[in-house]
Amino acid sequence: MSDEDEMFYAPHDSLEGLLQRGRGLGALRAAQDPAAAAPYVYDGIRRDWRWDGIDERSLYLARLVRDLELSPTPVVAQLEGDEYACLRATRVLELLALSGSGEALDGLRDHIREGEHWVDVLESVADLWPADWWEDLGEVARARMGGEAEPPWRREPWIRFGIGTRDVPDRPRRGLDGHSDEELLSLLADTRAGDRAKADALRELAGRPATEELIPLVPLLPASPGGRPLAPLRRAVERLGARAVPAARGWAADGREWLAELGVDVLADHGEPEALPFLLRRLADQWEGRAWCGPGTTASRLARFGSAATEAVPVLRRYWLRNPHSSERPGYLEALAAIDPSGLDHAHTESLRDCEQLARALGVAHAPDVPEVREWVAALCDDPMEEPEVRAAAAERTDGFRAQGDPERPRRSRRPCGT
Repeated sequence: MSDEDEMFYAPHDSLEGLLQRGRGLGALRAAQDPAAAAPYVYDGIRRDWRWDGIDERSLYLARLVRDLELSPTPVVAQLEGDEYACLRATRVLELLALSGSGEALDGLRDHIREGEHWVDVLESVADLWPADWWEDLGEVARARMGGEAEPPWRREPWIRFGIGTRDVPDRPRRGLDGHSDEELLSLLADTRAGDRAKADALRELAGRPATEELIPLVPLLPASPGGRPLAPLRRAVERLGARAVPAARGWAADGREWLAELGVDVLADHGEPEALPFLLRRLADQWEGRAWCGPGTTASRLARFGSAATEAVPVLRRYWLRNPHSSERPGYLEALAAIDPSGLDHAHTESLRDCEQLARALGVAHAPDVPEVREWVAALCDDPMEEPEVRAAAAERTDGFRAQGDPERPRRSRRPCGT
């Protein structure tokens, strides 16, 4: 890997670092100096700065290209890169096209006619664009499909084009789906059974009505090679609900880390106060180790304890500011609102421009009633790029603004999110 291709996050409070993390503050600062922001915006499309595949960036980056009046030309050129670079560019360009960019629209259609990754691009735009934007490409698709190794899956646009398709294969039946609960529980108790067989038994149980006979077997189960519980165990235990709480008190005190964590989580999920010190310590340890995946779940559990979890507020604020794993960011904001909602007006306002859909929805619901917020919420109502759920929430909030009239008049305080 060349030095240019090595990826290190810039400081969280720099323009580059904010844009890499998809923060709303990055969009605000970029608007103040589009020329300075442009290289970072293009870099965010060229290279994938998401910490995890579930993090969202396409709409954020497309909105930056549009609002900063940057040229789509470098993004169109990226369609000729490898498969992943092409798909990143496609997801930005198809949104820009929805927002009125003829260059983005033509660039994607030209790639479908002549480009290497035309199948992926055509399937992507067919998911998002109106049909009359792509259905005239049927003849092109029929001609080009002859050069593909195998027909596509049964989905649009292939069904509309009448191109030979293959069915999505059925999920193979597992070998234990015909076993009774008693047989599965016996397998879990069998010391001779392998870890994979036990994981399969747990997976099968997790899809059935809960059985309390699982509870005494939990401490007898092996850990995975990484010291974690067998993958389906949490889902199987969650189905037990409050019936697992008495046993969870013992698990939480166990010397095995995986079992203790499971016990704490069960207690926390049912609001048991003895879980709180464990959760506070876990969050502190996660920050100490700069764990970017997982603290969002800890934050959600802490939120259930409201003001009793005030000790967590400084760490939650640091995570909200710094974590590059953007899909966890809304969880921190919800937890802060549930634990200590004071001083969150700025965070909720910034979240209106966040890369994550849930963060924008939180901003729409809870940003303060001031002219700047009214203006941006109204813009979200009519933004063709925006997700339908956010547009609907923005329209409802805008209706509420109109009903209230003067934004400067005294208002009743709103209930903080997460409560």
